[in-house]
Amino acid sequence: MTLLLGVLLASLVGSIHCAGMCGGFVCVYAGASTPRGLANLPAHLAYNGGRLVSYVTLGVVAGAIGARVDDLSRFAGLSRGAAVLAGTLMVAWALAIIAASFGVHVPRMLAPAWAKRRLGGALVAMRGRPPVARAAVTGLLTTLLPCGWLYTFVVTAGGTGSPLAGAGVMAAFWLGTVPVLLSLGLGAQRLLGPVARRLPLASAALVLVLGLLSIAGRVHAPAMHMRAHAAHAAPAAPIAMDPSRASH
Repeated sequence: MTLLLGVLLASLVGSIHCAGMCGGFVCVYAGASTPRGLANLPAHLAYNGGRLVSYVTLGVVAGAIGARVDDLSRFAGLSRGAAVLAGTLMVAWALAIIAASFGVHVPRMLAPAWAKRRLGGALVAMRGRPPVARAAVTGLLTTLLPCGWLYTFVVTAGGTGSPLAGAGVMAAFWLGTVPVLLSLGLGAQRLLGPVARRLPLASAALVLVLGLLSIAGRVHAPAMHMRAHAAHAAPAAPIAMDPSRASH
């Protein structure tokens, strides 16, 4: 539970990044340069619903990969391989963001040209569709573009070593991004005010803490999953035999 709360808080604080990266997509599916009001609420809900499906799918895949990493690390005599690897990548990303905030040049991950063309073609093909359909497809497809912020949490999902727990991590990340993206679609982004510029640094600090805790083994997958895993892994207790019924 600590992990899910940490991911939710980091996502909520850092979701201003999502507004900057995905605000244009909101305008595209809404069919206006500055969508405002409740008229497009169904489309905004469809967009965020599409994002939820793709985020959870990424979490399931990442958790499954993390499980295989854990299996390989145990075979090598190590433990918590996925969590340590995920924590290391989280720390590296957070340090890069903090360094960039102090003026240090940090290379950015850019989407390849072919991915942009494919995504652009898909969005153009949906241009004549109703706003709700455009929004749902946009939410499903735009998460496939490289985004360091998004994939930092995909790595976190992989660190759980479980598809179910990975899905939970990405659902928590999605939930933290909804308020800002929904307010953006409804024209309320100005409410962020002057604190917006400080939020990316604060979110990087939270991710740094989560990464260090993951390396140290202080954050875990949800307790329900851990208990189920332990019950599955524990050997069955031997059945006691009544001496009086033993054959001679």
